Amino acid sequence: MNAHADVGPDKEDRPRFGFTDSELANHPTVYRNDLLAGQTVVISGGGSGMGKAMAFLASRLGADVVLCGRTMQKLTTTQDAIEQLVGKRPMAVQMSIRDPDQVEKMLDQVLARYGRIDTLINNAGGQFPQDAIDFSRKGWLAVMDLNLNGTWWMMQETAKRWVAAGAPGNIVNIVATVERGMPQSAHCCAARSGVIYLSKTLSTEWAPHQIRVNCVAPGIVETEGFAVYPDEALTRFHLANPMQKRGDAWDVAEAVIYLAAPSGKFITGEVINVDGGQNQWGVNWPAGIPDYFNIGGAA
Repeated sequence: MNAHADVGPDKEDRPRFGFTDSELANHPTVYRNDLLAGQTVVISGGGSGMGKAMAFLASRLGADVVLCGRTMQKLTTTQDAIEQLVGKRPMAVQMSIRDPDQVEKMLDQVLARYGRIDTLINNAGGQFPQDAIDFSRKGWLAVMDLNLNGTWWMMQETAKRWVAAGAPGNIVNIVATVERGMPQSAHCCAARSGVIYLSKTLSTEWAPHQIRVNCVAPGIVETEGFAVYPDEALTRFHLANPMQKRGDAWDVAEAVIYLAAPSGKFITGEVINVDGGQNQWGVNWPAGIPDYFNIGGAA
């Protein structure tokens, strides 16, 4: 079953798992072309999915974009696509945000090349759908280390450099809608909740340094990452929000730019939910809804 085209209100004429490079280069945007001209934007996990959409949009708006991630092939593919379709070639650094030494090295490379970092977008992350009782110790630690610790190393090391230079800064952390918990993703829920409240705390601590810290929480946003979920879950994902539809990577990218641009200059310590109202209404089951909860079409 086609998990995109065959689902009632979720029908849209676009690829099943996200946008093509050409679509990212030409998708309409509410922002003017030179909005981020002269700025440097660092995006972790920028080689695919939502991070890739952010990279395309920031490049289209004139920013010098830095992509970092573990898989150089993904980064290079995105580099080439943005250069070909947008006309600006991002910088790419292969590294792991789990390793603070690699984080430091990457940031120093960025500063050596561009002399500044204006916005840090912590987009890298990952998890796998599974009942919590079945988590292995290794699996739990891997998700926590990537989503919480890795984000922290990126935030702290970037902030250190801003403070040392007397420069303002802006951090946008990509998290998740956690208000109702995340069944079958408890490890991710724990880590993302940690990032949210870490961000709220740092937005106060770092305000004297003119560093803003905010979060964007995507709901059911279709990217190539959907490939990890079973068809049963894909056919029901849209039922977890009152709009009964999936979002897309562009929805998230434009929310991130809102916080990175002057439009966000008086916003800090906040979470912008890009989720079709899911945080107010529904819970999704990424590994498939258990029979116990499968009542009357529940999501």
